[in-house]
Amino acid sequence: MAQDIRELFKNDKVTHEKMPKNHQQRFLEKLDEAMPVASKPKFNWMYMAASVVLLIGLSFGAFKYFQPEPDKPIEVVKANIDETKTLGDVSPGLKKVEDYYLASINLELSKIEYTSETKDLFDGYLQQLDELDKEYKRLSEELTESGPSELTVNALIDNLKFRLNLLYRLRAQLKELNTSDNITEEVESSI
Repeated sequence: MAQDIRELFKNDKVTHEKMPKNHQQRFLEKLDEAMPVASKPKFNWMYMAASVVLLIGLSFGAFKYFQPEPDKPIEVVKANIDETKTLGDVSPGLKKVEDYYLASINLELSKIEYTSETKDLFDGYLQQLDELDKEYKRLSEELTESGPSELTVNALIDNLKFRLNLLYRLRAQLKELNTSDNITEEVESSI
């Protein structure tokens, strides 16, 4: 007959007997009989052979994966040592100066209107610009070979200034030529 343990404590029908001395040992033995401990798997030679085969397979695969293909030549990338330096390679401040002058030169070139009447004047200025450009390249090579010096850097900046001033003069002369042509046309049309 099943009884609630709480009822037993209330009614104090619980006996206060002491456990026998070997109670814990007997309990563990009965527990082992009821639930035996799983034994460790025995070392099998098949497990060892399978792991050796797996290790050899992975090693061979890694060797083949990282080995270069014989029909493909190995490409060697060489740095271009002959590349010339510019003002921007010397310092960020000089790069700003160089960018300013080059942008101004390109802007002035884009503003100039080329006509057949101004061809000779325009060609003369372009020839001078070409000579200044060649000189700029020579100075850049000197900068690359001998390293940055105050004279070379100043010469590069002066070269950019000369090119920009040359374009300003060309634009001014073209403007004068256009105004004189307009005045001549007005005088002829009034006669």
